[in-house]
This record gives sequence, C-alpha cells and structure tokens, in this order.
Amino acid sequence: MVRSRMINQRLEEQNYRLTTQRGAVLDVMQANPGKHFTAEEVLLEARKKVPNLGMATVYRTLERLAGMNILYKSMFDEGKYRYELADGNSHHHHHIICLSCGQIVEVDEDLLHPLEDYLEKKGYQIVDHELKLFAYCPDCLQR
Repeated sequence: MVRSRMINQRLEEQNYRLTTQRGAVLDVMQANPGKHFTAEEVLLEARKKVPNLGMATVYRTLERLAGMNILYKSMFDEGKYRYELADGNSHHHHHIICLSCGQIVEVDEDLLHPLEDYLEKKGYQIVDHELKLFAYCPDCLQR
C-alpha cells in the first residue's frame, strides 16, 4: 500500500522499520480511514495478509504508531482502546457513540475552541482535549 508523505516522514524520523507484520497492521489502518478498530479487529484484518501475525505484535505496533502520531488512540468501550488513522494535522475531532448499537461517528467541527479560548484567558494552558458524546443514533431511535 502507498504510504502518505506524513507517515513515511514520521517512520523515518523514528528509525522505525516496517517489517511485513508491522506493515500489515498499518495497511489495515490506512485502508480504513475514519474507522475505529480495537487491536483484536486489526488482528483479524491483518491476518488476511499475514496469517501468522501475533496479538503481541499488533499491540506493540499500534502503540508505537500512536506514539508517533500516525494513529489516534481513544478509549470508547470500558477498558478497551480503539485506534484510527491520524489525519496529519492537529485538528481535534469528536465522537458520538450510540448507546444501543455501538456505532462511532466523528464530528469534525472543533466544538471546544471557544471553551479553550476562555480557559486560556483565565491562565490555563490547554495541551489536548477529547470529547465523547453518548447518545442514541437516528437508526436506533426509529426501531
């Protein structure tokens, strides 16, 4: 799979060699932009290309790629992280999680910008934020 310039640059900066197994993990993420995968889901997809891929390799690769800001790491389910491909900029996006079906929908507007501005005027230094809204999606409400 063709890697973006941002991904190649970050891999090179960290001297991170993409083995076949690591590449399969990254390929799954690149092939599914905007999707939020658990490590187990990545393993199932990546094993289609690399059948002998192990769970420990998937975990280590996901964590390392998140540490390089190639992936975003968020906790949606209790105790379970999900990973998604980073879009290459520092823009935060937010998530709506359906309490019925579990669907995760991204909200691209940075809804917290006015709050951050207000807090910075009060002397706080905001370094990051993450917003998760729990709701019932339109499909589940119609059922």
